[in-house]
Amino acid sequence: MLSRLIDRLLGLPEATVRDIEVVHDLRVPMPDGVVLRADRYRPRGSEPLPVVLVRTPYGKHKLDAKGTARVLARRGMQVVVQNARGTFGSGGRFSAFHQEKEDGLATAAWLREQPWCDGRLAMTGASYLGFTQWAVGPYLDPPLEAMCLGVTASEFRTTFYPGGVFALHNLLTWAALIGTQEEARLGGMLPGPRGERRLRRAMAHVPLGRSDVAAIGKPVPFLREAAAHSGAGDPFWTDVDNSAAAVKMTTPTSMVTGWWDLLLPAQLRDYAALREAGRRSRILIGPWGHDLGALRAFLAEEVSWLSAHLLGDTAQLQRSPVRLYLQRAGRWLDFEQWPPPQSVPTPLHLLSYGRLGWSAPGESAPDTFTYDPAHPTRTVGGPLLDMRQAKQRDNRPIEARPDVLVYTGGPLPRDLDLIGPVSATVYVRTDTGHADVFVRLCDVDASGVSRNVTDGIVRLPAGSEGVVQAEVELHPTGYRFRRGHRLRVQVAGGAFPRFARNHGTGEPVAEAVRTRATRFEIFHDGTHPSSLTLPVFGGR
Repeated sequence: MLSRLIDRLLGLPEATVRDIEVVHDLRVPMPDGVVLRADRYRPRGSEPLPVVLVRTPYGKHKLDAKGTARVLARRGMQVVVQNARGTFGSGGRFSAFHQEKEDGLATAAWLREQPWCDGRLAMTGASYLGFTQWAVGPYLDPPLEAMCLGVTASEFRTTFYPGGVFALHNLLTWAALIGTQEEARLGGMLPGPRGERRLRRAMAHVPLGRSDVAAIGKPVPFLREAAAHSGAGDPFWTDVDNSAAAVKMTTPTSMVTGWWDLLLPAQLRDYAALREAGRRSRILIGPWGHDLGALRAFLAEEVSWLSAHLLGDTAQLQRSPVRLYLQRAGRWLDFEQWPPPQSVPTPLHLLSYGRLGWSAPGESAPDTFTYDPAHPTRTVGGPLLDMRQAKQRDNRPIEARPDVLVYTGGPLPRDLDLIGPVSATVYVRTDTGHADVFVRLCDVDASGVSRNVTDGIVRLPAGSEGVVQAEVELHPTGYRFRRGHRLRVQVAGGAFPRFARNHGTGEPVAEAVRTRATRFEIFHDGTHPSSLTLPVFGGR
C-alpha cells in the first residue's frame, strides 16, 4: 500500500512487479576484515539481474532507503542498500568521506561475484549517498551502467568552506545529526525542541572546534576534522576530491538539484565539466533546497534514468539536457547547455547614496561600517540544511543594522529574468587585514519587503593592506524580478550563524576565542567600480 501511495503521489509509471523479495543483513566483507551489512530487494525469481547499489550512512532501515528500493524493485530492478562503515551495524569506524572509495569498490567487486548479479551495476542516491557514487564511479572497471546524483557533488570541500569561510550552520547541523542518529528518536527524524535550542546556542560557542560537545554533549570526529582542516589547499581533502577523475568517467549521469541547495554550485560545476568532456549527462534544477521536494523529484528521475539504462526503456531519455524552474515565473524551461547561451553577463554597479545602477559610477567617497565579531552580523534564509530556516526570508531586520550596507535600484520597468552564475567584485579596505566580505542580492516588492535571492562570501587574504579587489562567487540562480520590483544588494562583514564569524585576529578558525572589531571601507568610484555581474536572460 505504501509503494502504491508513493507511486500516485509522484505520478510514477505503473509498476510491473507485484511480488518483491527482500533479504536482510547480507554480510559484505571488506579487504581489512570489516563486514558491512546490506539488504537486497528484487522481483521474486532466480535469474541474475543487474544491481542498483545504494550506500548510506543513515541506515538501510529508514523509510527513504526502503521506499526507494521498493519503488525500483517494483519496476523490475534489483537494489542493494548498504550501511556505510561504522553505521547501524556495519563494522569499523565511520570516517566521513574518507572511507567511501575503498569500501565502495570492494562492495562492487563482491556484488559482481554473486550468482544473483549479472555483472552490471548502477548506483543512485542523494546528498552523502551521491558522494558515495562519485567515490566509486570514476574508478570502477568495468564502469557503472548509470549514476543518479541528487543534491550532491564530486567534492564537498568548496561547500564546507565557500569562499574560504567555514559554513558553520550546515556543518554543525550535519555533525549533530550523524553524532546522534543511532540513539535519537526514529534516527533523528523527529528532532526535539530541547536539542534544537542546544544546537542553536552551540553555534555561538568558542572555540568553534569544540562546539560539537556544546551541541550534543560529545565529540564528533567529522566536525573537529572539518574545523582543523579549513585552510585553502589542505591536503586532508585531496583524496576525497573526485572532480578531476569525474570528467574521465564514461558512465551516463543524471542529476537533480535545487536553487536553494547548499551543494548547487559544486553540482553545476560537475555537470558543466561532464558536458564539456562530451559525457552523457542531464540535470534538473527545481525550486527546492536540500529537502523533500528535491527527493520527490529525484525518485521520479531515478525511475526514468535507471529504466532507460538497465531495462532498455529509451523513451525515458527524450528530454533536454538542462531543465530548470524559473522562480517567481512559475515556468519550467529547457536548454541544451548550462549556463544558457541566452544569458548575458551584465554588470550592476554599487553607487553613492545607497543606489544601484547599470551605468559605470563616477567619483564618490567610500561607504564605511564596523564589523564586530563579538556581536556578529546576522543573516536569515539561504541554502541551509535546516529547511525550517532556509530559502527566502524577510531581510528588512538585517538591512536595518548599522553593520550592513544597502544599495537599492529603481522600480523595474519590465520583468527581469536572471538565469546562470552570479558574481560580485567589491573593492574593500580594512584596518585589521583579517576580514570576510558577504554580498547578497535581494528582491524588494511593491510593499517594501526585501527577500534574499542569492548570496556569497569570501575571506580576504590574511594581512591584506590597502584596497583589495574581492571576488565573490554567489550561488547561481534562475529568478524573475517582477515589473515594479527593485533589486537590492547587501554588503557586510559576515553572515552569522550561517558562516563562522571572522574573529579579526588571524587565529585558526577551530581555536579562535579573542575578537577584534574591523572597520570596512567599500569603494564604488570610477577607479574602484564595485559591482555584481548578473546573468540577464535575453539581455536588458
